[in-house]
Amino acid sequence: MTIPIWLFVLIVVLTLVIGFIAGFLVARKVMQRYIEKNPPINEDMIRGMLRDMGQTPSEKRVREIMRNMNANKSKKS
Repeated sequence: MTIPIWLFVLIVVLTLVIGFIAGFLVARKVMQRYIEKNPPINEDMIRGMLRDMGQTPSEKRVREIMRNMNANKSKKS
């Protein structure tokens, strides 16, 4: 059984397009779940952490911690 070349090309292209779309949707869903379980740290979380440790969270200290965290995050990437 032989199939025309144009049909073969069409099948390959459609398979690739469907695979890319499915991969994108799966990756998106996985990332959404990850962000829900591990939310990024924001300034309010740092203030709460400092209060829990018995410190008064000054704006300067909160900004300094955020800056250090962002600097460390960019070094790891």
